Parts: sequence; C-alpha cells; structure tokens
Amino acid sequence: MECIFCNIIKGKQESFKVWENRDFILLLVPQPINPGHVILITKKHVDYVFDLKDPLYNEMFRMAKKVSLILKRITKAKRIGLAIEGFGVRHVHIHLVPVNKGNELNPLRAKKILEDKLQKMQTKFFQEFQRLK
Repeated sequence: MECIFCNIIKGKQESFKVWENRDFILLLVPQPINPGHVILITKKHVDYVFDLKDPLYNEMFRMAKKVSLILKRITKAKRIGLAIEGFGVRHVHIHLVPVNKGNELNPLRAKKILEDKLQKMQTKFFQEFQRLK
C-alpha cells in the first residue's frame, strides 16, 4: 500500500511544507483543527512511534518542542496541543495544534481552509525558520 507521507517526502505529491532537515519534514495540515495545525513526520518510514530507535525518537520530540515555540509565536495560542495515534496514516507523525481552551484538540473540529490562508501561514513559518539560521 502506498504511503502518502512517503510520496510527499519523495516529492511525488504536493503539500504545504514549512521546514525539513535530514530526518524530518514539517507540513501544514490542509484540514486543520485550528489554523497553524502542523504535522512533524519522520522521513524514515516507521509505522508506530514506539518502534522508533531512541536517537530518532528523542530528536523528534526535541524538534516538536522547537516547533511548538515557533507555532505559539505565530498563532498567539495559549498552548500547543500534541497528538499521536497513527491509524489515519501508518507513518510516524506528531500533530502540533494551537489551542486556547480545553477540548480543542478534537479531530472532529477539523475543517478545510482555503489555499491562500495556508500559503500565508506557510510564509510566516518560512520567516520564523529563517530567523533561526
């Protein structure tokens, strides 16, 4: 079965990529729970988060922490929620979602947003990651 994340990583499918390095790629979610909702994906195809080798597992959570600081600054959210389940796409990924009150981290709240709003958010991320260099 084809993996949508592997296809994105290989450049075979379009996405709203905001950052990548040797091990990870960060994408805006086109049907976000809240604006700014991103997913941090391992470039190595692994099905289950707890099957990751410790160095990659640890680095993934360090990167999620860095992304959360940027996401909080961009969206002005009170907190950044984190979710991992791995049934929708069987490739390790972490959802990072700006939240401002309880019970916002609910996938039933997700709704498609216009491409121009995704592009504006993508630009904000590019600017923030440029400041880190």
